Amino acid sequence: MLDTPTNVPGRTGEFGLIRQLQGLLGAESDAGPGKGPFIGIGDDCAVVLRDESAGLLTADAMVDGVHFKAGQIDWFDLGWKAIVSNQSDIAAMGGIPEHALVTLGVTQDVTTPQIEAVYRGMAAATTEFGGEIVGGDTVRSPVFFLSVALFGTAGMREASEPALLRRDRAKVGDLVAVTGPVGGSAGGLRALSEGRNSKDAEYLKNIHFRPHPRVQAGRELVAHGFACGIDVSDGLLSDVTRICESSGVDAEIEAHNVPVPDELKREYPEDWLDLALGGGEDYELIVVAPEQTFRGIDESVANKLHVIGKITGPPPESQPSVVAKAADGSTVPVAKYGWDHFGG
Repeated sequence: MLDTPTNVPGRTGEFGLIRQLQGLLGAESDAGPGKGPFIGIGDDCAVVLRDESAGLLTADAMVDGVHFKAGQIDWFDLGWKAIVSNQSDIAAMGGIPEHALVTLGVTQDVTTPQIEAVYRGMAAATTEFGGEIVGGDTVRSPVFFLSVALFGTAGMREASEPALLRRDRAKVGDLVAVTGPVGGSAGGLRALSEGRNSKDAEYLKNIHFRPHPRVQAGRELVAHGFACGIDVSDGLLSDVTRICESSGVDAEIEAHNVPVPDELKREYPEDWLDLALGGGEDYELIVVAPEQTFRGIDESVANKLHVIGKITGPPPESQPSVVAKAADGSTVPVAKYGWDHFGG
């Protein structure tokens, strides 16, 4: 993502707006299957109960000048990222991607071969991580954009409870873990903007252009009893904060235990920790669970997890917060907590 969001008068940032809409429409409904969403605005996907499964619905857009710059990203990679960002939302709830609708806003200077490359990228991502494109819309637009709506499914733990990873299931004493290294995508974006072309910079740019959603990991974690999670799309600390806000808790992140690509440390020896804690679009999963849940998982699943912190209790009448700590217990100053489209 480009770090140049626009302030919008009357809005308290992207997530403030989401909270306003959440209050307007209602975050959840207990009306029952077929009568309303089980989970509405406020998680990675909306969830609608069906007879023997849960339907997951998500949507994400990529707009030229906001999420990418035409000419800086290959058209194939643009299609890949558009699908992957949605697949990651499905993965963040432990679901399986199934069917996608694509809306394409085309400017006059975009050619048919470029559009075909976008669709080849989308098709490659669905082939590798699941789902298929089943329709959509194409319109003329003053700015090029690509919007994907993805439908997926999840199983049921019991008759009325879907087997999901949710943001509102964190409890005091739980451990916080991530499925893999973070900061690589932010490092790649910075290397791109600075025109760096070292071997490490090229590696980081590839992470930025070709992220991998953790669909299989999400399903495995749900199967092993995990119930709380989110993907790293806006930034590690920012996304842990989303969990804390939804669950009414605080979190302490052990910065020295956060996994980071060696290439990021070499390319940005002074700034790698800021990029790891505040950078987005890594699409690893953050999961939160009691220690006994971590002890009960198979070795193959345990090897995918890096414990990076714990959930703590907030002081009375305070807003949920996330603090990064160094090995000596001191607070780590963080320049940027994550991405906000409206810059609030």
